[in-house]
Amino acid sequence: MNQDHLYASLEPVGNLPNIFLVADGMGGHKAGGYASSCAVETILDEAGVCPDEAAEQILTRAIRRANEVIACRAGEDERFAGMGTTVVAACIEQGELIAANVGDSRLYVIHDDSIEQVTEDHSLVQEMVKYGGINKEEARVHPNKNIITRAVGLEQELQVDCFRKMLHPGDRVLLCSDGLTDMLEDEQIRRIIDKKKDVRSAAEKLVKAANDNGGRDNIAVIVIDPFT
Repeated sequence: MNQDHLYASLEPVGNLPNIFLVADGMGGHKAGGYASSCAVETILDEAGVCPDEAAEQILTRAIRRANEVIACRAGEDERFAGMGTTVVAACIEQGELIAANVGDSRLYVIHDDSIEQVTEDHSLVQEMVKYGGINKEEARVHPNKNIITRAVGLEQELQVDCFRKMLHPGDRVLLCSDGLTDMLEDEQIRRIIDKKKDVRSAAEKLVKAANDNGGRDNIAVIVIDPFT
């Protein structure tokens, strides 16, 4: 069952000039798939009517609204109890990337021989790395690497992290679920995106490489070339 959900629009959504979303749901039976699709639909609906003009405020308000809707649905139907989802969201405005995230789905910026993880995972192992308990290499193979510390639908007062970054010609932006990053190291991701000029081909090759490496989870990716 696919519990990932994604959406991309180059057209405006409300006051956003464009929008890109990846959500990775969690929960038994159909709950995870419902949580991720509900999050994406709610974010789009809320962003479309949000009166705010700053992208961070729009994305934050929309993700918090998704948190409320999913929590309410979980409380109404025991089949959906405990469901939640990660969300990574982005838009690009006048050459600047604005991103927001909850959970461990990621956003990267790739340029030539460099790859930068812009978002920060809300996960147990990331907390351990942050406070010096383990290093990044150990985190990749840690048995608790998929335990997240923050999720949409499971928080009473959801904290949403936001980021801004200027983009430059040649940059590629990647949004992805942990189905990709659990199977591929950052350098492998960089090489695949760097070698492929077409973003669709790059996305397809990322999914294939992750599946070839084991493919233990659903894999959702969006690759963006901001300057084409």
